[in-house]
Parts: sequence; C-alpha cells; structure tokens
Amino acid sequence: MTFESLGLAPALLRALAEQGYATPTPIQAAAIPLVADGHDLLAGAQTGTGKTAAFALPLLQKLQATPHLHDRPRTPRALILTPTRELAAQVHDNLRAYGKHLRVRTTAVFGGVGMGGQVQALRRGADIIVATPGRLIDHMDRHNVDLSCIDTLVLDEADRMLDMGFAPALRKILGVLPKASRQTLLFSATFAPEVKALAAQFMHDPREVQMAQPNAVAVGVEHCVHPVDADRKRELLLHVLAADSRRQTLVFARTKHGSDKLCRYLDQHGFRVAAIHGNKSQSQRTRALAEFKAGKVTVLVATDIAARGLDIAQLPAVVNYDLPMVAQDYVHRIGRTGRAGAEGLALSLVSREEQGLLRDIRRLLKQDLAIESVEGFEPSWSLRLDAPAPSAHKSGRNHGNAPRNGTKPGKSSHARRPHVQRKQDEHAAGNRRRRKWRGNADSRKA
Repeated sequence: MTFESLGLAPALLRALAEQGYATPTPIQAAAIPLVADGHDLLAGAQTGTGKTAAFALPLLQKLQATPHLHDRPRTPRALILTPTRELAAQVHDNLRAYGKHLRVRTTAVFGGVGMGGQVQALRRGADIIVATPGRLIDHMDRHNVDLSCIDTLVLDEADRMLDMGFAPALRKILGVLPKASRQTLLFSATFAPEVKALAAQFMHDPREVQMAQPNAVAVGVEHCVHPVDADRKRELLLHVLAADSRRQTLVFARTKHGSDKLCRYLDQHGFRVAAIHGNKSQSQRTRALAEFKAGKVTVLVATDIAARGLDIAQLPAVVNYDLPMVAQDYVHRIGRTGRAGAEGLALSLVSREEQGLLRDIRRLLKQDLAIESVEGFEPSWSLRLDAPAPSAHKSGRNHGNAPRNGTKPGKSSHARRPHVQRKQDEHAAGNRRRRKWRGNADSRKA
C-alpha cells in the first residue's frame, strides 16, 4: 500500500515524498480512509506508530478541498487538543510540514509563553488550532478565540489528558463546540473505561481501530533492573552513563526538584545534560529538547511530562532513575526507545522502597524483567516482588505542570512472589548488549 492509494492529494504526496515517507504505517492505512469518509473515529495506537499523520493528512485534505461554509474567513475549522506543550508544538510542526504546499494556516496555543503572540495569531486567523486545554480556556475566557465554526475535533493522547486531570477542561471546551456536524477523532494508547465514557458522551457512532494490544511494548526493547540502595542511586547512574558518555539517554525522575538536582549532579561530573519539566519555561523546555535531538546534550533528565508523544528518533536508552508511581507510565516512558524496529534498552534503578512498583510493572507487562546487581553496587537487601506499592499521594507523584487531580494507581493485589532469575545467561545476545551498556570500568569517562 502507498499513500497515493489512500487517495491523498498531490500536494500532500509531494510533501510526504520530500520527507522520505512512501509507505503508510498500519494506523495510517486503517485510519485515513475512515477519517476521509467523515466518520468519527476511536483509534488506539501506541506512541511512535505514526498516529499524528493518521489524523493530520486527511484533516489537511478536508480543509483544502472543502470551502469555508461561514462568512468569516480564517475562522478556525479544526481543533486539536493535546496534553502537553511539547506534543502541541510537535503536532503543529508536523501539520506545517505535511501542509507546506497547501493554503492551510495552523497556529499553536499552549502555556509557558506569553499570550500576546498567540492573541495576534488568532486575530490574523487560522484554519487549525493546536492547543493544550488550560491555555485554550484562558483564551476562551478572554474572548480571544472563536470556536463556533469548528467542524473537526481531534483529541490526541486522550488517556493521558484524563490521567492528568483535564476531564473538566475537556468538557468545558467541548461544551462550546458545534455538535450537529462535527467530526470527532479520539486517539489514545489505551481504551480505558474513562476514555470509552468520554467517547460515548461526545462522539456519534464512531468507527473503532485498535492497532496495538493494551500495554504493549516494542519488541526490540530489552528490560533490565538494577537493585540498589537508595543512597547510592546517583553513583550507579553515573556508573552506567559513564560506560558510554556519548550515548543519548533519557533519564526519568519522579519530581521536578529531583530532576534539577540530578541534572546538576551529572553536570558536575562532566556530562552534557539538560532537564525538562513543568517548572521550566517553554523556551527552556524547547531548547533542551532541541539540543537533545541534535546531540548537543547527551543526557536529558525529565519528569513524566516527556513520557508521551515526543518524537525522539533513534533513542538507544531510557533510564528510570525513579520508577513511575503508576505502572502504565512505565510503558509510556520506554516508548521513547526501540522505535521503528530499532533495538533499545529500558534500564530501571530500583531501591527497596520501589519493590512494589516494580511488581506492578511486571504484572502489567506480563513478562519477566532481567534483574541484575551491578558489581560494586550490590544492595544491602534482597529484592522482593511481593512488596506493596506505595500510594501516589504519599510519594509525591508529579506530572510536571499537570493538575494534581489525575487518576490514582490501581490497588495492589496479594500475588505470590514470582521466581526471579538473576542471571539469564541463555539470552546471550541480551547479555552482550548489557555488557556493552555497562562497559569496562577502566574505560569510564567522568
């Protein structure tokens, strides 16, 4: 199958060819015809599957081919809502790239930057608005934006928006949009009950496409766990990063303050490092991500704000310095590596207090994780996977700049303690990759 066989306009095909795209991904092949036919769509697709193009391409074609039905030209006709600023900026950039040969104007509206430039862009007019819910409501309250002509709504990463507590904001926004003729497209990594409830409330007879099993992870990702005493975590992180100081690595910490502390520690030890979280200004976050993608920064320390939707090509490794409080977030974090068939490593540094969290992750993935102590960093305790997971509110779960009323993690069950195989010598290829990751201690670079 080709993009041409999907009936896309020559201008879109030209833009895709210029970017080197010739064959649609499964989610694109399944979704584009349904969207082009005008159906509401409930689409399940993991990050990295090309889902942005799955809604962007037919949306651009629709706007180009269909004349504006209202007497107010450049009044927005399409609204795309995303959970984070980074994803909004990324979707905006993709729309501009795909539509470079079309006369379709797009603008992005998100927090962390001044409202003045966004107000001017909205006054000049746009066909598509890409927005985060909070900042869009700010503009709505100030009467800066007219949503009365929206005929296409896209909810991108809908499950993440609900996790981050945006349900009231979504209902407020959807409450002012036209209902009779609106096409609604909902993209989500999972079809959780909350997502289904949202779809039932705002969609009309949606077609459903599910391209991946829930909680599926990339086949090429190797999962490895290093038990360690909590007070030696930083040293162990330094040890594994120093094995190859040129390797691009995304490191997840649980809190904004912890991310900054870790960033300073790594910087003091000679790493080119940056941090990205909700307390950073949008310009700081944009610069850090751009420098990481360009290779100017080799280690990016982030809270879970970076776990969903960010397109970081060919990222070889993700390190969970802190395990996520919700097991599902582990899947989203490691979705940054092992993309497009590439191999990747998901490495977790686990303290005694995080044993229950690790157990929840293992149960979610339904697979064993290679558990190996690093020589010189052996913990003073034995790993137990039957320990209860701590509650999110007691451990300070933080979603960057997200509201604090997100969903709570599931309750732990009293599962039997599984047998943990500390050495997996039969997996020779996996061991070779881990040895390469850890490297020779004599060749470490500080």
